[in-house]
Amino acid sequence: MKSSGNTVLITGGGSGIGLAIAKKFLENENTIIITGRNLSKLEKAQADNPGLHIAQGDVTDVSSIKALVERTQDEFGGIDILINNAGIFHMFDVADEDFPFEKQELEIDIDFAGPMRMVHYFMPQLKQKQESAIVNVSSGLAFVPFAMAPVYSATKAGIHSWTKGLRRQLQSTNIHVFELMPPVVDTDMVAELKDFPKLSPQKLVDGFWKGFTKNQYEITPGQSSQLKLMSRLAPGFIFKALNKQDLPEVK
Repeated sequence: MKSSGNTVLITGGGSGIGLAIAKKFLENENTIIITGRNLSKLEKAQADNPGLHIAQGDVTDVSSIKALVERTQDEFGGIDILINNAGIFHMFDVADEDFPFEKQELEIDIDFAGPMRMVHYFMPQLKQKQESAIVNVSSGLAFVPFAMAPVYSATKAGIHSWTKGLRRQLQSTNIHVFELMPPVVDTDMVAELKDFPKLSPQKLVDGFWKGFTKNQYEITPGQSSQLKLMSRLAPGFIFKALNKQDLPEVK
Protein backbone atom coordinates (compact mmCIF):
# COMPACT_ATOMS: atom_id res chain seq x y z
CA MET A 1 0.00 0.00 0.00
CA LYS A 2 1.39 3.42 -0.89
CA SER A 3 2.41 5.56 2.07
CA SER A 4 1.55 9.04 0.75
CA GLY A 5 -1.07 10.83 -1.29
CA ASN A 6 -3.99 9.06 0.38
CA THR A 7 -7.15 10.45 1.94
CA VAL A 8 -7.49 8.68 5.28
CA LEU A 9 -10.48 8.55 7.62
CA ILE A 10 -9.80 7.48 11.22
CA THR A 11 -12.59 6.77 13.70
CA GLY A 12 -11.78 7.53 17.32
CA GLY A 13 -9.05 9.80 15.99
CA GLY A 14 -9.17 12.50 18.64
CA SER A 15 -6.80 10.79 21.09
CA GLY A 16 -4.83 7.65 21.89
CA ILE A 17 -4.01 5.15 19.16
CA GLY A 18 -6.17 6.89 16.57
CA LEU A 19 -4.44 10.23 16.96
CA ALA A 20 -0.98 8.60 16.95
CA ILE A 21 -1.82 6.90 13.64
CA ALA A 22 -3.19 10.17 12.27
CA LYS A 23 0.07 11.97 13.03
CA LYS A 24 2.06 9.27 11.21
CA PHE A 25 -0.04 9.54 8.07
CA LEU A 26 0.11 13.34 8.28
CA GLU A 27 3.91 13.25 8.44
CA ASN A 28 3.90 11.24 5.21
CA GLU A 29 1.89 13.75 3.17
CA ASN A 30 -1.58 12.26 3.38
CA THR A 31 -4.91 14.02 3.85
CA ILE A 32 -6.28 13.01 7.25
CA ILE A 33 -9.84 13.22 8.57
CA ILE A 34 -10.34 12.25 12.19
CA THR A 35 -13.80 11.55 13.51
CA GLY A 36 -15.35 10.82 16.90
CA ARG A 37 -18.22 11.69 19.20
CA ASN A 38 -16.32 14.21 21.32
CA LEU A 39 -15.98 17.44 19.35
CA SER A 40 -13.72 19.13 21.91
CA LYS A 41 -11.19 16.28 21.61
CA LEU A 42 -11.22 16.61 17.84
CA GLU A 43 -10.75 20.38 18.02
CA LYS A 44 -7.82 20.04 20.42
CA ALA A 45 -6.18 17.43 18.19
CA GLN A 46 -6.59 19.75 15.21
CA ALA A 47 -5.18 22.72 17.12
CA ASP A 48 -2.15 20.69 18.16
CA ASN A 49 -1.67 19.20 14.69
CA PRO A 50 -2.35 21.76 11.96
CA GLY A 51 -3.40 20.05 8.77
CA LEU A 52 -5.81 17.56 10.35
CA HIS A 53 -9.42 17.72 9.21
CA ILE A 54 -12.12 16.93 11.77
CA ALA A 55 -15.67 15.63 11.49
CA GLN A 56 -17.85 14.82 14.47
CA GLY A 57 -19.44 11.41 14.02
CA ASP A 58 -20.79 8.34 15.78
CA VAL A 59 -20.15 4.78 14.56
CA THR A 60 -23.34 3.59 16.28
CA ASP A 61 -25.54 6.01 14.30
CA VAL A 62 -26.28 5.15 10.66
CA SER A 63 -27.49 8.67 9.84
CA SER A 64 -24.22 10.09 11.20
CA ILE A 65 -22.20 7.66 9.07
CA LYS A 66 -24.20 8.49 5.95
CA ALA A 67 -23.59 12.19 6.54
CA LEU A 68 -19.87 11.45 6.86
CA VAL A 69 -19.93 9.49 3.59
CA GLU A 70 -21.57 12.41 1.82
CA ARG A 71 -19.17 14.95 3.30
CA THR A 72 -16.03 13.00 2.44
CA GLN A 73 -17.26 12.48 -1.10
CA ASP A 74 -18.14 16.15 -1.60
CA GLU A 75 -15.04 17.65 0.05
CA PHE A 76 -12.34 15.08 -0.74
CA GLY A 77 -13.64 12.98 -3.61
CA GLY A 78 -13.98 10.01 -1.28
CA ILE A 79 -11.46 8.25 0.94
CA ASP A 80 -8.67 5.82 0.09
CA ILE A 81 -8.12 4.36 3.56
CA LEU A 82 -10.64 3.63 6.30
CA ILE A 83 -9.19 3.01 9.75
CA ASN A 84 -11.71 1.53 12.20
CA ASN A 85 -10.18 2.49 15.52
CA ALA A 86 -13.07 3.75 17.70
CA GLY A 87 -13.55 1.66 20.81
CA ILE A 88 -14.46 1.57 24.49
CA PHE A 89 -13.19 -0.73 27.25
CA HIS A 90 -15.02 -1.85 30.40
CA MET A 91 -13.74 -4.02 33.23
CA PHE A 92 -16.56 -5.40 35.36
CA ASP A 93 -17.81 -8.39 37.34
CA VAL A 94 -20.54 -10.18 35.40
CA ALA A 95 -22.00 -11.45 38.70
CA ASP A 96 -22.67 -7.89 39.83
CA GLU A 97 -26.24 -7.14 38.78
CA ASP A 98 -25.71 -3.42 39.34
CA PHE A 99 -23.36 -3.11 36.39
CA PRO A 100 -25.64 -1.75 33.63
CA PHE A 101 -26.29 -4.10 30.77
CA GLU A 102 -26.61 -1.02 28.57
CA LYS A 103 -22.86 -0.47 28.97
CA GLN A 104 -22.21 -3.96 27.66
CA GLU A 105 -24.53 -3.38 24.70
CA LEU A 106 -22.78 -0.10 23.88
CA GLU A 107 -19.39 -1.82 23.98
CA ILE A 108 -20.63 -4.32 21.39
CA ASP A 109 -22.23 -1.56 19.34
CA ILE A 110 -19.06 0.55 19.14
CA ASP A 111 -16.32 -2.08 19.14
CA PHE A 112 -17.93 -4.76 16.96
CA ALA A 113 -20.90 -3.41 15.00
CA GLY A 114 -19.29 0.02 14.48
CA PRO A 115 -16.58 -1.18 12.07
CA MET A 116 -19.16 -3.22 10.17
CA ARG A 117 -21.34 -0.16 9.67
CA MET A 118 -18.38 1.91 8.52
CA VAL A 119 -17.24 -0.70 6.00
CA HIS A 120 -20.75 -1.18 4.66
CA TYR A 121 -21.42 2.50 4.00
CA PHE A 122 -17.91 3.42 2.82
CA MET A 123 -17.53 0.40 0.52
CA PRO A 124 -18.71 2.30 -2.61
CA GLN A 125 -15.99 4.94 -2.10
CA LEU A 126 -13.29 2.34 -1.48
CA LYS A 127 -14.30 0.33 -4.55
CA GLN A 128 -14.01 3.32 -6.85
CA LYS A 129 -10.34 3.92 -5.99
CA GLN A 130 -7.46 2.38 -7.91
CA GLU A 131 -5.99 1.17 -4.63
CA SER A 132 -7.61 1.42 -1.20
CA ALA A 133 -7.47 -0.12 2.25
CA ILE A 134 -9.46 -1.02 5.34
CA VAL A 135 -7.57 -1.16 8.64
CA ASN A 136 -9.44 -2.75 11.53
CA VAL A 137 -7.90 -2.14 14.95
CA SER A 138 -8.60 -5.16 17.12
CA SER A 139 -6.35 -6.39 19.96
CA GLY A 140 -3.99 -9.11 21.09
CA LEU A 141 -6.95 -10.12 23.28
CA ALA A 142 -8.53 -11.52 20.11
CA PHE A 143 -6.21 -14.49 20.68
CA VAL A 144 -6.45 -14.80 24.47
CA PRO A 145 -9.45 -13.33 26.32
CA PHE A 146 -8.96 -11.14 29.37
CA ALA A 147 -11.61 -12.26 31.86
CA MET A 148 -11.82 -8.86 33.56
CA ALA A 149 -12.98 -7.34 30.24
CA PRO A 150 -15.17 -10.10 28.81
CA VAL A 151 -17.20 -8.06 26.32
CA TYR A 152 -14.19 -6.17 25.00
CA SER A 153 -12.30 -9.43 24.49
CA ALA A 154 -15.26 -10.99 22.71
CA THR A 155 -15.68 -8.04 20.35
CA LYS A 156 -12.01 -8.17 19.40
CA ALA A 157 -12.19 -11.90 18.71
CA GLY A 158 -15.22 -11.18 16.56
CA ILE A 159 -13.43 -8.40 14.67
CA HIS A 160 -10.49 -10.75 14.05
CA SER A 161 -12.75 -13.41 12.57
CA TRP A 162 -14.76 -10.89 10.53
CA THR A 163 -11.60 -9.26 9.18
CA LYS A 164 -10.30 -12.60 7.94
CA GLY A 165 -13.56 -13.21 6.12
CA LEU A 166 -13.57 -9.70 4.71
CA ARG A 167 -10.01 -10.10 3.44
CA ARG A 168 -10.86 -13.37 1.72
CA GLN A 169 -13.91 -11.92 0.02
CA LEU A 170 -12.05 -8.83 -1.19
CA GLN A 171 -8.78 -10.50 -2.18
CA SER A 172 -9.44 -10.10 -5.91
CA THR A 173 -10.42 -6.44 -5.60
CA ASN A 174 -8.45 -3.21 -5.23
CA ILE A 175 -9.10 -3.15 -1.46
CA HIS A 176 -6.37 -4.28 0.95
CA VAL A 177 -7.67 -5.47 4.35
CA PHE A 178 -5.36 -5.00 7.33
CA GLU A 179 -5.75 -5.85 10.99
CA LEU A 180 -3.73 -4.04 13.64
CA MET A 181 -3.71 -6.04 16.87
CA PRO A 182 -2.20 -3.90 19.64
CA PRO A 183 -1.12 -5.18 23.04
CA VAL A 184 -1.94 -2.97 26.03
CA VAL A 185 -0.99 0.53 24.88
CA ASP A 186 -0.34 3.46 27.20
CA THR A 187 -3.55 5.44 26.57
CA ASP A 188 -6.30 6.90 28.76
CA MET A 189 -8.68 4.09 27.77
CA VAL A 190 -6.74 1.50 29.79
CA ALA A 191 -5.42 3.78 32.54
CA GLU A 192 -7.07 1.54 35.17
CA LEU A 193 -4.87 -1.40 34.15
CA LYS A 194 -2.04 -0.94 36.61
CA ASP A 195 -0.14 -4.23 36.49
CA PHE A 196 0.35 -4.65 32.75
CA PRO A 197 3.39 -3.64 30.71
CA LYS A 198 2.23 -0.98 28.25
CA LEU A 199 3.56 -0.23 24.81
CA SER A 200 3.98 3.44 23.95
CA PRO A 201 1.69 4.78 21.19
CA GLN A 202 4.78 5.75 19.19
CA LYS A 203 6.21 2.22 19.25
CA LEU A 204 2.82 0.85 18.28
CA VAL A 205 2.62 3.20 15.31
CA ASP A 206 6.17 2.38 14.24
CA GLY A 207 5.21 -1.30 14.13
CA PHE A 208 1.99 -0.54 12.32
CA TRP A 209 3.70 1.62 9.70
CA LYS A 210 6.31 -1.02 8.93
CA GLY A 211 3.63 -3.65 8.40
CA PHE A 212 1.25 -1.39 6.52
CA THR A 213 3.78 -0.20 3.97
CA LYS A 214 4.90 -3.81 3.34
CA ASN A 215 1.35 -5.18 2.97
CA GLN A 216 1.62 -7.29 6.11
CA TYR A 217 -2.07 -7.87 6.64
CA GLU A 218 -1.95 -9.04 10.28
CA ILE A 219 0.18 -6.66 12.34
CA THR A 220 0.96 -7.84 15.88
CA PRO A 221 3.29 -5.40 17.66
CA GLY A 222 4.86 -6.07 21.04
CA GLN A 223 3.25 -8.71 23.23
CA SER A 224 0.49 -9.40 20.72
CA SER A 225 2.85 -11.59 18.70
CA GLN A 226 3.51 -13.64 21.84
CA LEU A 227 -0.20 -13.95 22.59
CA LYS A 228 -0.81 -15.17 19.05
CA LEU A 229 1.95 -17.79 19.29
CA MET A 230 1.08 -18.99 22.79
CA SER A 231 -2.63 -19.23 21.97
CA ARG A 232 -1.65 -21.96 19.53
CA LEU A 233 1.13 -23.69 21.47
CA ALA A 234 -0.21 -23.54 25.04
CA PRO A 235 -3.69 -21.98 25.17
CA GLY A 236 -4.48 -23.07 28.73
CA PHE A 237 -1.18 -21.81 30.10
CA ILE A 238 -1.38 -18.38 28.48
CA PHE A 239 -5.02 -17.93 29.52
CA LYS A 240 -4.10 -18.59 33.17
CA ALA A 241 -1.06 -16.34 32.97
CA LEU A 242 -3.11 -13.45 31.60
CA ASN A 243 -5.90 -13.88 34.11
CA LYS A 244 -4.19 -13.95 37.51
CA GLN A 245 -5.73 -10.67 38.69
CA ASP A 246 -8.72 -10.38 40.95
CA LEU A 247 -11.90 -9.02 39.44
CA PRO A 248 -12.24 -5.25 39.67
CA GLU A 249 -14.63 -3.45 41.94
CA VAL A 250 -17.56 -2.02 39.99
CA LYS A 251 -17.52 1.78 40.16
